[in-house]
Amino acid sequence: MNAELNTKVGELVMERPETMRYFERLGIDYCCGGHRSLGEACALAKQDPALVLADLATLEPPSAGVPSLQDWSRASLTDLIQHIVATHHEYLREELPRLDLLMDKVLRAHGERHPELARVGQLYQALAADLMPHLMKEEQILFPYIRQMDQGQAGSSCFGTVQSPIRVMEMEHEAVGGLLAELRERTGAYAVPADGCATFHALYDGLLTLERDLHLHIYLENQVLHPRAVAMESAVQA
Repeated sequence: MNAELNTKVGELVMERPETMRYFERLGIDYCCGGHRSLGEACALAKQDPALVLADLATLEPPSAGVPSLQDWSRASLTDLIQHIVATHHEYLREELPRLDLLMDKVLRAHGERHPELARVGQLYQALAADLMPHLMKEEQILFPYIRQMDQGQAGSSCFGTVQSPIRVMEMEHEAVGGLLAELRERTGAYAVPADGCATFHALYDGLLTLERDLHLHIYLENQVLHPRAVAMESAVQA
């Protein structure tokens, strides 16, 4: 795919996974904002679209053997859900408590010299508080319904159409995206201050990894799983 300013960001990432890290460096939203054109995304991120197009033309493709996002666009929805839960949900369940401990240590050791950490801590707590019930709703309500459809069964639900819980999940994704954006801003893109200790480095490295994982996690749901689930339900009801 040749990148053009009217190309949707989500489509570009699907075809060229190497763009993910580049977009993250520029603050271009490809997960919640994957429906926007590249031109719109550049404007929102205050990036020069001509420079972005020039850079995209020089990006190297991923190494051989690296899984492609297109694999998930072709996989069964059951397999995609299993991947999301096993890879991204389990990562959050393991990582969020670890980061909470690191945050507490850094706040106690550096909070007086770095008052900006108070807001960083608040943002992290809000993020964790949003994410845990979100995972439960997906695993107990949305994902079982999609699995039923994928297995050719008549899905039973209390929400009428799959679009209803999807709208709720995507609104919650938007909220998470906003918290991540402010975390990046408040931490100076996770730049550890000169007097930062090893724990400070571990915290910011962990927050950066969390951001990247959540971006991919939300992309797989918003741009791959949800549209395919809506299309499958429409086909069944036709």
